[in-house]
Amino acid sequence: MYEKDIEVKVRELPEDLRGAVLDYMDFLLQKYKSKKVAAKKFRFNWEGGLSNIRKKFTSVELQHRALEWR
Repeated sequence: MYEKDIEVKVRELPEDLRGAVLDYMDFLLQKYKSKKVAAKKFRFNWEGGLSNIRKKFTSVELQHRALEWR
């Protein structure tokens, strides 16, 4: 859809700026790929990390404390 628009605009740019456009496109592709990889690698390895304070605080109390820390 946008391919022809992109091609026309890139042709209008000076040669040195075309390289900058390619670099930016590479940056966007890497950013997109890293988000996809990060979403796949989500783990719950933090689960149970606060179990040692379970008897001291309820989950609601912890939520209130977290709000105070912000």
